[in-house]
Amino acid sequence: MQKFLSIPVTGEGDQLVSSTDIKLIEQGSTTTVVITYGGGKVTTITHAINPTEAMRDLIQTSVVSSLQQPWREVIFDVLNIPFAVGGIATV
Repeated sequence: MQKFLSIPVTGEGDQLVSSTDIKLIEQGSTTTVVITYGGGKVTTITHAINPTEAMRDLIQTSVVSSLQQPWREVIFDVLNIPFAVGGIATV
């Protein structure tokens, strides 16, 4: 069963990010969180400057919460994001 995070992006509304088959979540820089998937796909979340790993911790906690939801609930809304998200890119 696929599970997704729903993340609000400034000026673009909510975007879905897969929370299934994740191998690594890391703070790529002070403005990015990088999610690496088992198949080699990489999603980069760009956010306002944050010198700590609070954004990475929020994404990681949200992934765990999304995977713990009942099987019919496939979308987990990421709320109370402390740093504005400017974009999400998957390659």
